Amino acid sequence: MTALDPPPALGAPVGSAVLREHPEDFRVSERMGVDLAGAGEHLWVELRKTGWNTEDVAHWLARSAGLPRRAVSFSGLKDRQAVTRQWFSLYLPGRPDPALEQPPEGIEILACRRHARKLNRGTHRANAFELKLRHWQGDERALEQRLDRIRHRGVPNYFGIQRFGRNGDNAERARAWLAGTGEAPRKRALRGIWLSAIRSELFNLVLAERVYRDCWDRMLEGDVLQPDGSRGLFHQADEPCAGERVAAGQVHPTAPLPGAGGMSSSSACAELEARILAPEKTIIRGLSDQGVEATRRATRLPVTGLAYDREQDGPRLCFELPAGAYATTVLAELIRVRLSNQGGNGS
Repeated sequence: MTALDPPPALGAPVGSAVLREHPEDFRVSERMGVDLAGAGEHLWVELRKTGWNTEDVAHWLARSAGLPRRAVSFSGLKDRQAVTRQWFSLYLPGRPDPALEQPPEGIEILACRRHARKLNRGTHRANAFELKLRHWQGDERALEQRLDRIRHRGVPNYFGIQRFGRNGDNAERARAWLAGTGEAPRKRALRGIWLSAIRSELFNLVLAERVYRDCWDRMLEGDVLQPDGSRGLFHQADEPCAGERVAAGQVHPTAPLPGAGGMSSSSACAELEARILAPEKTIIRGLSDQGVEATRRATRLPVTGLAYDREQDGPRLCFELPAGAYATTVLAELIRVRLSNQGGNGS
């Protein structure tokens, strides 16, 4: 297995199913946790989109409002092949609300409200998922047992395959660029995408090793820990009850997103990370040279509100994940996803 196909932590899949046979089989709704003021220079727009990616919606909003693309912001990228509820903000200083009453097919305006600040990346606190698993093949009792384990233990917080581009191309291009054997990105937006992809690949490599050692949700000596629901970090040695807090799910172990500086682990944790990342020294040096600041990400992903409904044409799963987490990492601990053109005869 590779960083793009990392090992599961809870055992082999208990079944298989088709995901996204129809866009409505994959539903995502942002949970913002922001009280909108009702006044200000920014118009926040909540919409439901089907068959549109986030960037295309942002361009449509800009054209409709007569704004440059940079005046439209959003919190996170959402899939095209899905039904998603998502917020955008439009910067309209001294201007009235634009007319958005007749959006194109696949876009439905749900709410518009003014606010004093723009919507920044990562503002939403969570995403709620509703997934339909069609052409299910497997043991439903085993599925229920695995779901119960996930409720109590969570799953490894891997970056999903979509982070790396088609067939992992973005990570491969970043690796060649930073190693000096490939071209630099020609567009500024691509630079960020490539850098994110290679850092995510390195994180997945370290997390995969912790999965092999069964310590992805347990503390190692020298760990850097992160409180649940927080971006803060602290050293394991600074908290006398750190082990108990990790076991209780109050804080989580972390693994590095490499770059310059940042908080480093020590002892056994540092030894594990150094061994896995030793072959990547050139890439990590390249990240530092590009001005990328090192940070860390939790290795454990809590899955809240996990519910399962039996339906005639396949199970339906509902759950909520913090922003930046991937539904596909949850599914990887449950099922093998078949392509939709395999239908019910796939295996």
